[in-house]
Amino acid sequence: MKKWLIPLIILVVLAFGIYRWAVGFNNNAIRLGENVSESWGNVQTAYQRRNDLIGNLVKTVQGAADFERTTLREVIEARSKATSVTIDPTNITPEQLASFNEVQGGLSNALSRLLVAVERYPDLKANQNFLKLQDELTSTENTIQTARVRFNEAIKPYNTHVKTFPNSILAGWFGFEGKPYFDAEPGAEEPVDVNFEFN
Repeated sequence: MKKWLIPLIILVVLAFGIYRWAVGFNNNAIRLGENVSESWGNVQTAYQRRNDLIGNLVKTVQGAADFERTTLREVIEARSKATSVTIDPTNITPEQLASFNEVQGGLSNALSRLLVAVERYPDLKANQNFLKLQDELTSTENTIQTARVRFNEAIKPYNTHVKTFPNSILAGWFGFEGKPYFDAEPGAEEPVDVNFEFN
């Protein structure tokens, strides 16, 4: 056997091993990234459901005589801002999530003020359509929380895959970066309270 053949075989085996590792890394990163995108889609769907319900709630409240127009305007403006912020799940940055969190938090605050103001309108509090929308909002807030938790659960294996050594070497070459977790907006330790005890 010729002496140059052994180093050549070793190089071929090494090259094949590196190729298999790179392909495995890339395919797994894509699969985990798709899980993140799917989870983000569920977050957006839950927020869209809330935005739709808030629109219906505003229409119902607008029918009440002398209802606070400023409060309604704040909700409408906050809803408009919340629907204007979009995020590409394949390229999520901490700044994008912070911006998304901020506008959604603003909408939650405006919605809370609207629901507190409703307390002064007994006819509105007894309106069956309003009560149904309020119940659906409560359910949707729970869905949003669940979707956010599942998004973070999808982020963890992706980040672990692309940030751990030696995968982090390939991550840089292939353009895979860690993704930020969905944190609560500052001061949002308490959930939006959409449940009221009617007297």
